Amino acid sequence: MPKRTGEGNGIRVAIVASEFNYDVTLLMVERAKEEVAFLGATLGPVVKTPGVYDVPLAAKVLLARSDVDAVVALGAVIEGETNHDEVVMNQAARKLADLSVDYGKPVGLGISGPGETRLQAQDRIENAGNAVRAVVKMVRRLRDLG
Repeated sequence: MPKRTGEGNGIRVAIVASEFNYDVTLLMVERAKEEVAFLGATLGPVVKTPGVYDVPLAAKVLLARSDVDAVVALGAVIEGETNHDEVVMNQAARKLADLSVDYGKPVGLGISGPGETRLQAQDRIENAGNAVRAVVKMVRRLRDLG
């Protein structure tokens, strides 16, 4: 894949990824790293959490750092026998949105689900790249406002 030049210059992107369903999320992390490089941004810390529910806490710590411009949250919330997947996804997504506003830094929601099968989660691995593109664009637009 050719590298775009200048598009992400000076933008440092951190990644937080859930270890739960790691057969899917490992590939999401690799896809996100590829996209950071493709955009010419800098890869910041990559942090793994036990599950998606834990992602906001790690994201908060990263957002507080002066050397992180944006965070990409990755995970796969696969449907189980109860509504647990909906609770986990709703709470994580809400808190990640709150953290973005609180810190004034973009948080890319690259978490798929809820209500998806493992096959559907595998089909959505590319969403990791979409989340990276979104935060890089948003950092640039916020800088233009400042």
